[in-house]
Amino acid sequence: MTKRIFISGFKHETNTFSQRPADLAAYRARGWHRGDQVPERFRGTRTEIAGFMDACEQYGWTPIYGTTGDATPSGPVSREAFDTITGEILAAARAAGPLDGMLLQLHGAMVAEHVEDGEGTFLALLRKEFGRDLPIAVTLDLHANVTDKMAELADIMVSYRTYPHIDSYEAAREASDILARMLAGAVRPTVTVARGQLLDGVDHGRTTSPGPMREVLASAARLSQEPGVLSITINAGFPWADIRDAGPTAVVVGDGASPRYREIAETLMAEIWESRHRKTIESVDAQAAMAAVRAAAPGKGAIVLADFADNPGGGGYGDATGLLGAMIEAGLENAAFATLYDPEAAAICHEAGAGAEVSLKLGGKTDPKFGAPLDVQGTVVRLTDGSLKLDGPMAKGLGIEMGPSAVLRVGGVEIVVASNRFQALDQQYFKHAGIDPARKSVLAVKSAQHFRAAFAPIARDIIVVDSGGGLTSNDYRAFTYTRVRRPVYPLDLD
Repeated sequence: MTKRIFISGFKHETNTFSQRPADLAAYRARGWHRGDQVPERFRGTRTEIAGFMDACEQYGWTPIYGTTGDATPSGPVSREAFDTITGEILAAARAAGPLDGMLLQLHGAMVAEHVEDGEGTFLALLRKEFGRDLPIAVTLDLHANVTDKMAELADIMVSYRTYPHIDSYEAAREASDILARMLAGAVRPTVTVARGQLLDGVDHGRTTSPGPMREVLASAARLSQEPGVLSITINAGFPWADIRDAGPTAVVVGDGASPRYREIAETLMAEIWESRHRKTIESVDAQAAMAAVRAAAPGKGAIVLADFADNPGGGGYGDATGLLGAMIEAGLENAAFATLYDPEAAAICHEAGAGAEVSLKLGGKTDPKFGAPLDVQGTVVRLTDGSLKLDGPMAKGLGIEMGPSAVLRVGGVEIVVASNRFQALDQQYFKHAGIDPARKSVLAVKSAQHFRAAFAPIARDIIVVDSGGGLTSNDYRAFTYTRVRRPVYPLDLD
């Protein structure tokens, strides 16, 4: 008899220092789908849900779709949003009748207004409803803060192994394959997690060049060959979360219980500790970045500027103006910037119309301490509805809705102004608005690392800009931590 597998997802990467909550509106703005809407949205994409769907087809399982919810990283998930979305998922699973297993797309760094451990609390609700015997496999982001509760309540746990995250589909297939073996009675998976006294580690998980993350992944691959080991993944952790268990972890999925799994996890954590000082990137402030751009010799391809400290993909507000202001002041030509979150400015541009000259205050409206609004005069070059479909290595095929957007030219800089917050991890954030990234001399992106997957192939140089002016600065001592376990590197140790 065919197996009935419940597929659902509830994601959020929570920056607890953000003032902007992940409320119901935030989930509606990015992705909230129910039932039959789920396969319609994800079929054919490079995502976890698509991986789950394809696994069902391979193994002859009957997929049953619950709610999937995802919001752009921000402050804690509101109690209303948490209760509403988990309630929908529970209700859909309950209404489905007997289930043989669950495949869940989670993040691993969710904090809600009322609980530190969002995923652990969600899994506890599922276990209370369906018991401990129902097999549950979950996928996590590489930047998960994995708790003991999460490891205890999941049977199978697989995280991405790349940053930029270009293997989310593969992570889902791996989790599904282990579930298939579990359903066949071939294995009895258990999850073991180990963490150390680190808030951040393994170069924050970067895999685009040789370094700590690739080295520890190689160690994990070797240890995965030991008897009984089903999967090993490494999580770099999400350091902008002031919770007890924030930080890197090693997760071992083993067949049955064995003390060896704990030994393996601790061995990997020791390696992570030893590499804690090593980084593969250097960052500069905005003025130094402008000096580097001016000094650069002419060449093929764009100089890409990454607005590291205000990355919406890590909870940044997406409207800090430090880098953009420096670009305008420096008089850069043939430059483009994506994207600046400013629904008010986008509305003014739409009201004025394409070709209009406008004067407005741009950006800096969420928290001006990260850069005051810029008083600019510019030309509305183009208007869009903000709809695009990713075509790069990350989440290829996934639709994005940025809301009413505009291209505003100020001097020699074309700025994509959007009504919703998104990290510019794909060339389509420019292309959908009529900007060809390959023809620009300078491209600036609100992104810390994910942009490399799509933009490194067309870049002649990449400059990471971190002036401390944002919620994703790597100057962790600039934030006030009160709940994380202490002592912890780099706040106390070294």
